Formats: sequence, structure tokens, C-alpha cells
Amino acid sequence: MKSNPVKAALKAGKPQVGTWLSFSSLETARLMARVGFPWLTVDLEHSPIDISAAAAAFAVISDAGCVALARVPANTHGDIKRVLDSGAMGVVVPMVDTVEEAKAAIAAAKYPPTGNRSVGGSLHAMNFGAEAGEYYRRANDEILVVLQTESPRGVENAEAIYSLPGCDAIFIGPNDLRAQMRGPDGEDPTPEAHEALVQEVLRVGKKVGTPVGIHVQTVQEAEKRIEQGFQFIAVGSELRFMVSRAQEIVKSLGIAQVEKPQDLARY
Repeated sequence: MKSNPVKAALKAGKPQVGTWLSFSSLETARLMARVGFPWLTVDLEHSPIDISAAAAAFAVISDAGCVALARVPANTHGDIKRVLDSGAMGVVVPMVDTVEEAKAAIAAAKYPPTGNRSVGGSLHAMNFGAEAGEYYRRANDEILVVLQTESPRGVENAEAIYSLPGCDAIFIGPNDLRAQMRGPDGEDPTPEAHEALVQEVLRVGKKVGTPVGIHVQTVQEAEKRIEQGFQFIAVGSELRFMVSRAQEIVKSLGIAQVEKPQDLARY
């Protein structure tokens, strides 16, 4: 059975830089899996990708030697089970604010006696190059469980969450964290206040020995975060790569047909 090299690298303290997939396109997944990123996350939370398209993406990503992860729509047993049974080698779970929510996510990703994931399916074993029996024996060790911190409440509970067995890494959603920090007037927090919470997550992660990651948009940001000690770094998305590069070309050639092109690719 294939091991999960991203999980092993994170355990060893090595940064792992990947990106997000937002298109429900098998061709895009095949191409991106061969670019050289060690991992790709298929985003089922903020895209129209359904489970069938995700399963196909997991297969072509795995066949290319890349690690296929899935950001689930929500922290539910059913969502986590379905992506893992469909062949994902790990999950990214959004909006984990409490120890109870973290325990539920970890349990859903682990077979008994560690968790409560039910036994069944065949695609999961195929993507690990194994027979079902071997997969059931080793999956708990190879599946990567990444929990997202996206609110002040999550930061308050950080040490207890990050200390849980089975919490393999933490991932900050900076946009949601910023939104959750808004005051009663709806104003965004200052950049300094936002960065203070980001650094608190990193501090706690280092204290308990759990790798911390964050979403960034540029190479320079990625390099800065790695220097600070972040390990699980997502740079943009295939959507952002396409739109941003196209907008650069349009701007350079002076051929824009609209007065102010839209910022369509925040991630």
C-alpha cells in the first residue's frame, strides 16, 4: 500500500506547498497533478464540484503520483466518509471551532477502534494501490486530517484542539477568519489585529507540535509564511492562476472591453 508522503513530510517538519482545485474538470485535475505540487485539494466547500467529479479527480491526481485531498462541504460524518471512500488521501475540514467538533471530524476519518468511520467501498484502496483488507488495516495511519481554524472562537480553543491525537495539521482560512472578526458595525478588523490571531495560531501549533498552514496568493507570501514556520501552504487555486494570468495579458495588451474587470478569483 502506498504511504502518504505529505503526511510523512509534515511529521518531519518539512513544508508542503500545494494548491486548491475549484473546477469540476477532469482535464484540469490531470494537468494540475503533473505540475509538480506534492498535494492538491479538491474544494467541495466553495465550488460546484460534486462527489462524482471529485472521485474522478482523486483518481487522476493519485495516478499522477500526487496526493489528493478534499475540503469537505461541512464537518459532518457523511461528508468526510464519502470523500475518503471516493479515494481522497486526506480531508480538510472547515470551521472547526471546538474540541467536540474536532473530535467528531477526526473520528469520522478513522476506522474503529480509533474512530467511527464505517467500512465499505473500493475506490479508496485503489488510489492507495492496495487491496481493501490492507487499506482497512493501514488507512488510519495514512489518511491526513487537516482541521481549519477560521474564527476567534477557534483560536481561543486552539491548544486543546491542536493537542488532540489524530489532528495532523491546522489550516487557517484567512478570509473567513477576517470575516468572523468583524465587529457589530460590520467593519473588518485591522490588518494588525488579523495578523495577531494568525500568529497566535502559529504559536500554539509550534507549542504542541502540530503543523500549521495558511492560504496565500503569491510566491512571496508563501516564502514569508514558510520562514515564519508555517508548513501546510496553499498558493491560490487553478481558478486564480487562470484568471489572474489572463487579466495580466489583457491589461498588458490594452484590450480590456470592460472599464473595470472583476476580481473573480479571490482564491
